[in-house]
Amino acid sequence: MLTLTDTAAQVIRDLSAQVTDSPDTGVRISSQSDGTGSLMLSIAEHPESADKVVESAGARIFLDPQVVDMLDDKSLDADVDEGGGVAFLVTEQPH
Repeated sequence: MLTLTDTAAQVIRDLSAQVTDSPDTGVRISSQSDGTGSLMLSIAEHPESADKVVESAGARIFLDPQVVDMLDDKSLDADVDEGGGVAFLVTEQPH
């Protein structure tokens, strides 16, 4: 199952809180429709009916069914630059 680093969990909690006070808000990961295998992250107020929900340290991730297998053995990390810009990174889970 996809795991989150502490940094990623904090960034997701912060982003979710900026959008709404709803405890159901999280980040949804889905695949791009362009066939490149790229992932798209977006803030969502709730999961879609077929999404797999991953919760970690108060952060919620909603996985589109098309990306569940692809991310099963991965970890989501985040990097925040000096200007507050966020970049998410998908890495192999540490063993």
